Amino acid sequence: MGQPTPATDDGWWRSAVIYQVYVRSFADGDGDGTGDLAGVRARLHYLAELGVDALWFNPWYRSPMKDGGYDVADYRAVDPAFGTLAEAEKLIAEAREAGIRTIVDIVPNHVSDQHPWFRAALAGGPERELFHFRPGRGEHGELPPNDWRSEFGGPAWTRLPDGDWYLHLFAPEQPDLNWAHPAVRQEHEDILRFWFERGVAGVRIDSAALLAKDPELPDFTEGRDPHPYVDRDELHDVYRAWRAVADEYGAVFVGEVWLPDTERFARYLRPDELHTAFNFSFMTCPWDAARLRTSIDATLAEHAPVGAPATWVLCNHDVTRTVTRYGRADTGFDFATKAFGTPTDLALGTRRARAAALLSLALPGAVYVYQGEELGLPEADIPLDRIEDPMHARSGGTDPGRDGCRVPLPWAAGEPHAGFGGEPWLPQPDGWAAYAADRQAEDPASMLSLYRAAIRSRTEFGEGPLTWLPAPDGVLAFARGDALCVVNLADTPVDLPAHSALILASGPLDTAGRLPADTAVWLRA
Repeated sequence: MGQPTPATDDGWWRSAVIYQVYVRSFADGDGDGTGDLAGVRARLHYLAELGVDALWFNPWYRSPMKDGGYDVADYRAVDPAFGTLAEAEKLIAEAREAGIRTIVDIVPNHVSDQHPWFRAALAGGPERELFHFRPGRGEHGELPPNDWRSEFGGPAWTRLPDGDWYLHLFAPEQPDLNWAHPAVRQEHEDILRFWFERGVAGVRIDSAALLAKDPELPDFTEGRDPHPYVDRDELHDVYRAWRAVADEYGAVFVGEVWLPDTERFARYLRPDELHTAFNFSFMTCPWDAARLRTSIDATLAEHAPVGAPATWVLCNHDVTRTVTRYGRADTGFDFATKAFGTPTDLALGTRRARAAALLSLALPGAVYVYQGEELGLPEADIPLDRIEDPMHARSGGTDPGRDGCRVPLPWAAGEPHAGFGGEPWLPQPDGWAAYAADRQAEDPASMLSLYRAAIRSRTEFGEGPLTWLPAPDGVLAFARGDALCVVNLADTPVDLPAHSALILASGPLDTAGRLPADTAVWLRA
């Protein structure tokens, strides 16, 4: 392989529109029902027409797929279901030729139980030191070493035939790595270099605040400070070392950091650590003007001291789709309230999702768009016998899991399986073809046309800060430079502020030229 020119960091990430590709469900290039890199390469023209600056790929590495690829067996190999390493290199290069950068997903907290390190550890090798193995408690070691719970439900420990237990904050097939061991740190720095040398422009860090554990592995006590495995101080040394590697290549990081403490959240964004982190408060906020404004203000305020740009996202591969979420009576996000058959007004949800798209794309910072959001896809109900997400099984069936937002995309209304390829690995609902990209591309009023126009026109807002404007209750209105964004979350139409031109609207104005409920507009001052 020739040595590609390293990506350069020209600050593109500060205001980028980044499209999330869940490869397994994007496009199937070989007809086997699983999305793959060939499918993505064949759709690069679609992504270029959409106008995105970069693609963030969920893990495409070799994996048993016990957790959608987040159980990695080999970071230097592409899973055969998706293609080959050579295809990944071609995709990175072809996307760059189209003006689109590539961001790959790194999962540093854990590996697959099929990873060579863990298999050697099970055989009794010194690799056990690379994980968290402990004897159990109780008279015969029959109890887990502590009371930690898995993020997927149930205990965070699994017992082996030899009597020892190993830690997994997620599924049992995802043993946690011991980040106190220098070999773990060195391996991940080498993995970063491996992908940066292939032209990758950035890395998204999964579960970025969970790596470091209290070496004593104490029982979890509510309010324990510091937390035994979340946001521990020693973790920042890891990311400082990673930043030094990224700076060699001009590459960037975005961290998945769920923290309620805004001051501690901002520590990850100091100039020598991560470039950006996902903003979950905005995504999880209900459709309420006051709460959205509070979320926006808090986000901008927590980023300001470290000079990092905010990120805005409405949905991802772990979250109920925006159209469905905003069409529910309670539009706040809560894993515990997800349920099969939750009543949803899709027309209402679609109006709000269109308005939310204009809101997020008008805010200062970077925007992430999950595949299918630009098509207005709703959450799909997955038959019980087809659910693959381990969250469903480990919750005893009370949580439907995340497969409903991972259903393969519809590309062509008149083709089998809506043009996805072979029979999809997750079933597409009846009527899925109505959302097909080819049909929406011909409709100027479609969700796809709105996203294309918004991404193309968001340069109207420039790089300036946000200034809130006077507005009635239930209405968000702000200016950035010479452009205004107004979003009506109230129940009745409102008058527009003075302006010289209409740039874009999420829906038609009423006959009096007012902004209807659940509608957003961009104006030129």
